[in-house]
Amino acid sequence: MADRSLRGIRLGAQSLQSEEGVVLHERTQRTYVCSTCAKETTLTFAADAEAPETWECRSCGGEAVLRIGDTTVTVDHSDDKAARTHWDMLLERRTIPELEELLEERLAFIRARRGAGDDVTAKKSA
Repeated sequence: MADRSLRGIRLGAQSLQSEEGVVLHERTQRTYVCSTCAKETTLTFAADAEAPETWECRSCGGEAVLRIGDTTVTVDHSDDKAARTHWDMLLERRTIPELEELLEERLAFIRARRGAGDDVTAKKSA
């Protein structure tokens, strides 16, 4: 205990934890090449972990592809779903003629309200 005394040590300045008896897991390094800026990024993974085919580039945010040997992995994007927009969801519920009819009804309502609003303000100012 005398050799590990806390007297005279600033808290947080030094770690009292030693690495004796610690067995590190085997590691492997994988290289990713960005398709946008051609920058290479090297990442460390556990040896038994499956490395992802793509990684986000740290420089430009583009898609970096895993390089194995001298070639890069080909990534299949055919299963990627396009994001559904509000317009797509609206077209699932209504047809174009129905939407045009609703638009005309709303415009007529707004025009009638504006016309009534002008009369009310004219009466108040008189």
